[in-house]
Amino acid sequence: MTPDPPFPVRFLIRSCAGRAWPAIACVLLAAGCAQQPVAQSPGAAAPGQLEDAAAAQTKVAPAKPTPGPELPKQDLTDQTLYEYLLAEIANQRGNAAVSAQAYVDLAQRTRDPRIARRATEIAIYARMPETALTAAQIWLETDPQSPEALRTVTSLLVSVKRLPEAEPYLQRVLAASAESRGNSFLQLNRLLAGSEDKRAILELVQRLAAPYPALAQAHFAIAQAAAAAGEEDLALKEIREAGRLEPDWELAALYEAQLLQKRSNAEAAARLAAFLEGHPNSRDVRLNYARLLVNQKSYPEARAEFQKLLETFPDNTEVMFAVAVLSMQLEDYAAAEDYLKRLLALDYRDRNTVYFYLGQLAEEQKRFPEARGWYREVTRGEHYLPAQIRQAEILSKQGDLAGAREFLHKVDAANNQQRVQLILAEAQLLREANQTGEAFKVVGRGLEKLPDNTDLLYDYAMLAEKLDRMDILESSLRKVIRIKPDHAHAYNALGYSLADRSERLAEAREYIETALKLAPDDAFIIDSMGWVLYREGKPDEALKYLERAYAGRPDPEIAAHLGEVLWTVGQHAEAEKVWNDALTKAPTNDTLIKTIKRLKP
Repeated sequence: MTPDPPFPVRFLIRSCAGRAWPAIACVLLAAGCAQQPVAQSPGAAAPGQLEDAAAAQTKVAPAKPTPGPELPKQDLTDQTLYEYLLAEIANQRGNAAVSAQAYVDLAQRTRDPRIARRATEIAIYARMPETALTAAQIWLETDPQSPEALRTVTSLLVSVKRLPEAEPYLQRVLAASAESRGNSFLQLNRLLAGSEDKRAILELVQRLAAPYPALAQAHFAIAQAAAAAGEEDLALKEIREAGRLEPDWELAALYEAQLLQKRSNAEAAARLAAFLEGHPNSRDVRLNYARLLVNQKSYPEARAEFQKLLETFPDNTEVMFAVAVLSMQLEDYAAAEDYLKRLLALDYRDRNTVYFYLGQLAEEQKRFPEARGWYREVTRGEHYLPAQIRQAEILSKQGDLAGAREFLHKVDAANNQQRVQLILAEAQLLREANQTGEAFKVVGRGLEKLPDNTDLLYDYAMLAEKLDRMDILESSLRKVIRIKPDHAHAYNALGYSLADRSERLAEAREYIETALKLAPDDAFIIDSMGWVLYREGKPDEALKYLERAYAGRPDPEIAAHLGEVLWTVGQHAEAEKVWNDALTKAPTNDTLIKTIKRLKP
């Protein structure tokens, strides 16, 4: 007969049979500390196992099994059992901080790697990095062959910004396994990303990579660190060396293109095109190449690349959507419609967007009843309100302005922003119907309810200008500027309106100069600067701005201004060419027609 255990142990053994104690405690009581590994708590995760998109590009051989650590022989004393249960019960009750500290104390006393690992996991879960580091160092000391313990100590040293201490551990991680070394280099910058000293990170990565000059991933890691430190030339040099060492490596080509794109879309596209010549089946490279072509507005070429992808992946809805949108951009309406309908058949995730685009296609081709049918299918999302507004626009195009306005009045607005959109849409319908006075009243009523809305105030000012109500124009725009001092178009509109009437030209120029500082590349503001200079009697200076504005945006009103200044300085042929080109695209533009008639009666 076995003698009874001491009272605390007898009590706990009975408790295991009658209560839902943590399973690990009962197993430990039955088998002893030295025999049973410590279970991992739910939600805890060891650090250092960083994910990176690059990791998918590297094949890592399965790690060879390593012998387990030599475990210390533990006596199940009352004190050991008490400390263990204190830690585990605290964790079960949600007090991870108490649990972590109790486990660390137990790990320091027992020097058991399983206890140290458990302490590390709980300390990480409790967001106690210094405590976790203490536990992880015990874990590594007691199980020096554990790759996981090594990675955990390394990651924790980095997270608490102790890079000099982390460096020898990083060297051990990289030297540990030739099979996983490439993957470790690809994850290196992700691991070090929390450090603010990018120059120190670059120097550290260079030292770590120095023993591996023939490893492409080591050069890749230097390139990433160099780019983060602002050393773009070094980054390009290193990524090109990685590509030279592994010419078939997609990731190197993609990263080089990413670096080149900061300088030029064309250079980045050329790099990807060169890679595709030798690797035509590279999906990721072709996809990025197609996107670069879109950025360059090379829409026919971009569509061709997406179509190649679609041939290989015929049911890829994201690629199909891109081809549909590009087909719309190229006004290949039949192809766009076919692709969009195929998306519906494939149960594309964003059906509301597809319905909206189908409505646009039908509307563009003046199939108005069909367009309204597609717009009615849009039931939620960012396109819901635009779809309602377009239905009203179609009614107006069909001659039913009253019906269009009534339709807008029945649309439920979810918030003030949507209410403003509906008011502005109604005003635009009236403006297009040459009912400027009624549009002015509609916006005015909106301002009674939303007096500080800058969108309504700006539109109210523009309508006032058409009605020659300069007092309202000026007061409304000044209020916009007071509410929103960075509203470039409010400054521009105020300055242009004064300049167009040759009133207070010095003041007008100040407003336009302010607008230009806020939006230096806006073609309409550049046009305004040219126009005010012309009104000030400086046609040569004016031409520089007007030509730049017209090159950036060949708008008919900008063409009217440019043509007038050209005509004034005696360049009649150039003026007529600008006007004729603009008339081809906008034969009914009022400003353009009036300008030509005034100068060429």
